[in-house]
Amino acid sequence: MGDRSSHDAGTISWSDLATTDQDAAKEFYGGLFGWEYDEQPIDDDTTYSMGKLGDRIAAAISPQQSSESEAGIPPHWNVYVTVDDVAETTAKVEEAGGTVLAGPFDVFNAGKMSVIADPTGAVLCLWQAGDSIGAEVVNEPGALAWADTATPDAEAAQKFYGALLGWEFDQMSEEPPYWVIRNGERSQGGMTVPPEGVPANWFPYFAVEDVDATVKQVAEAGGKPFMGPIDVPSGRFALIQDPQGAYFAILQSDQFDD
Repeated sequence: MGDRSSHDAGTISWSDLATTDQDAAKEFYGGLFGWEYDEQPIDDDTTYSMGKLGDRIAAAISPQQSSESEAGIPPHWNVYVTVDDVAETTAKVEEAGGTVLAGPFDVFNAGKMSVIADPTGAVLCLWQAGDSIGAEVVNEPGALAWADTATPDAEAAQKFYGALLGWEFDQMSEEPPYWVIRNGERSQGGMTVPPEGVPANWFPYFAVEDVDATVKQVAEAGGKPFMGPIDVPSGRFALIQDPQGAYFAILQSDQFDD
C-alpha cells in the first residue's frame, strides 16, 4: 500500500491544479481517478478541493489566481517538494542560481511554503509540513506516482537541485535525453529536455491500472492525449492535456515502491 504519514526532506510530496474552471476540472479528474472532494475554504468565495481516495488525500484542485490568467499563464499542475525548514531552504535558492517567486509564507495551519524557479525557469514549490504532510497516498491508481521536469539546460538544473535539495541524477537514455531523479535511495521523478519553444516546466504523473483504457476515457471526457501510450522500462505512460489546458501524465507500472 502507498499510505504515507510523513515525507522525508527532498521528497516530491504533493501536487495541486490551478485551473480556470474548478467545477469542470473536479468532474474530469473525479471521473478519471475516482476522487471525491473535501472542500477546504480559502476565503468567503474560494475553496481548495482536496481530492481523496477513500479517506486519504491524493491531490487538490483550486481556482487559478486572476493575476496568472491575466499574465497569460495557462492552467497548470504545481509540484511540491518537502523540506525540513522552508525559510532556510528558500534562503539558499538565489545563491544556487534560482529565483524566489513567492514566500516563504504560512498556509493557515497546514504548513509553510515558497514558490521558486530553477535557473532555467521551471517553477517548483517547497513545502514544510504543519497539519498537512501533502499526499497521504502515493503509487496507487489515482495517486501521485512520479514527476518530471523538462529543462533546456539539464546541466544547470541538475547542479541547482543537487545543491538545494541533495538530489542525484542517473542518465537512463541519450536520445531522447532522460535522467532519473533520486532522493537518497528512492527514485521519484525524471528530467528531460522539452521540444523547441516549450518553456521549462514541472508536471506530475498519476498512477493508473490501465494506461490505454484511461487514455480512451480522457478523450471521451474532453481531454487530449497528446503523447503515447509509450512503453518504458518501468511500465507504460501517456501525456495528457485536460479540458482546461493543464498538462499531466498517467503511468501504469508494476514497479512502484511501497
